[in-house]
Amino acid sequence: MSTLRSLAVLALALLTVPSTAVAQTTDTKAVVAALTKQADAWDKAIVRKDRAAIAANMADDFRSIDGVATVENKTVFVDGLMDPKLTIDPYTVEDFDVRLFGDVALLSGRTRMTGTSDGKPFTSHYRYIDIYARRNGRWQIVSVQITRIPAN
Repeated sequence: MSTLRSLAVLALALLTVPSTAVAQTTDTKAVVAALTKQADAWDKAIVRKDRAAIAANMADDFRSIDGVATVENKTVFVDGLMDPKLTIDPYTVEDFDVRLFGDVALLSGRTRMTGTSDGKPFTSHYRYIDIYARRNGRWQIVSVQITRIPAN
C-alpha cells in the first residue's frame, strides 16, 4: 500500500510541475545544442583561417589568456591565427562541456592540436575554457583561457 501511495504522490508532483520548468529545460537543451554547433564552427573556421567567421564569433571586447599567461585582445588573437607561417591541422575537442548561467555560458574541453609554425611541426595539448555572453540575443565569445597539459 505504501508503494501505491508513493507512486500517487509522485504522479501528483509531476502533474503540478510548472510548465515554465519544462520550457526552461527545453530552452537549455536548445541553447547547449546551438552553442555546441557554434563552437564547432569556430574551431573549423580557425583551421581554414576564415578571418571573417572567426571574428564574427568574437565580441569586440574579447580577451584571451594563453598557456604562458599572455593577454591578447581580439585583433592580436585573430592576427596570430592568420599568420601565414602558422598551419593548424584539423583537431577534435575531448571532454567538451557547456554550463549555462543565464546570459553567460562556459564551454570547456581538452584539445590536442598539431600543425606547423614557421615550417616546424608542433604539438600542443591543453585544456581550455571559452566564455560566451549573450548580448542583444546573440552569443559571442568574450574570453578564452588556455592551460597547457604537460607532455608525459
